Amino acid sequence: MSSSTPRGILFLLTPSLLLGSAFLVLTAALHRLAPPQRRVFSQIALAFATVYATLISLVYFVQLMLVAPRLVAGDTAGLEPFLFIPYRSFLFAVDLLGYSFMSLATLAGAFALPSSAWRTARAAMIANGLLLPFLAFQMLLPWLIAGGALWAVTFPVAMLALAYALHRARSGVGEN
Repeated sequence: MSSSTPRGILFLLTPSLLLGSAFLVLTAALHRLAPPQRRVFSQIALAFATVYATLISLVYFVQLMLVAPRLVAGDTAGLEPFLFIPYRSFLFAVDLLGYSFMSLATLAGAFALPSSAWRTARAAMIANGLLLPFLAFQMLLPWLIAGGALWAVTFPVAMLALAYALHRARSGVGEN
């Protein structure tokens, strides 16, 4: 049935549920602080981030509020369509689609950054964006997870660098 335990679902997916909203807020901040001539890229990033947040929130909310409680209760009849089974389930495919949109959002957002002072954030966001094929086609080619796993490095580095750069820009440091 499901390879996840209710406790595992809770500990893994609760932070993941918050990730979508946090990424969306950070992308909105990028759009707000992007130079006017680069806002088309931040607007594209914001649109893709919205799709990402919507899709993964749906997946994780269903797992936390429907699947986990029913697994605990032993009430698994009719639950099969909602299980998250890597490479074999609808919700896994939706999750990969969501992370593909995140990848697109970081790629577009990289081009909204104004100057060389933002070089680290831009490079990490482009690197995360280039993971798109490894995420989008993983359902068909599971071995692509090897490349997709780089997300565990590129995404945190990109978001920390972006948050730092946005903080500096808001403070008036390093603008160009």
